[in-house]
Amino acid sequence: MLTRKQLDLLEFIHSRVKKEGIPPSFDEMKEALDLRSKSGIHRLITALEERGFIRRLAHRARALEIIRLPESIDGGMNGGFTPRVIEGSATTPPRSAIPVVSHGATSLPIMGRIAAGTPIEAIQHATHNVTVPGDMLHNSGRHYALEVKGDSMIEAGINDGDVVVIHEQTDADNGDIVVALVEDQEATLKRLRKRGSAIALEAANPTYETRVYRDDQVKIQGKLVGLIRTY
Repeated sequence: MLTRKQLDLLEFIHSRVKKEGIPPSFDEMKEALDLRSKSGIHRLITALEERGFIRRLAHRARALEIIRLPESIDGGMNGGFTPRVIEGSATTPPRSAIPVVSHGATSLPIMGRIAAGTPIEAIQHATHNVTVPGDMLHNSGRHYALEVKGDSMIEAGINDGDVVVIHEQTDADNGDIVVALVEDQEATLKRLRKRGSAIALEAANPTYETRVYRDDQVKIQGKLVGLIRTY
């Protein structure tokens, strides 16, 4: 699954290579996707590389090679697909997002996928529901669930394909595992570290680097309160 931004970037690189024979520069990609910094392009390229769509070639300028394309580019854009990040400021949940409580258990909507790895966008609509024990939830506030994509939190016991239960909140303590919205574009599941006016999003896998942002680049969307795994 590619996010809207990842798909837009892949399509832009593909069209430029077809037209001119070389990939666009980072500045051209930033302008085409209307991003505020090249760091967002770096994240998108890393995501596309990890998913096997492009390859970076060493010691060459504009060294990007497209390995494969999704059907939406090969056979026309997939109309109507508009992934959105979860907005913590929402005041009224959709009808399908209201938890259903029965016999000490609660049915929560799974609101899409969240990256434990390179950030991906989470889709703001319920795909299906999951039943969680009532004692897993806080006594107050809203909760939702997300399906984990990636392995960057594996040493915290969070695997690819797990479902995480999130308490919706806009702040968290150091060391909490949170859903973080980065630059109003992409959501990721990481451990929170506050360092003065900076925020570090820390992976629980040594193969992933800790990413540091200004505090105005990150919004907390919720805190991890539970995990469900299907064998």
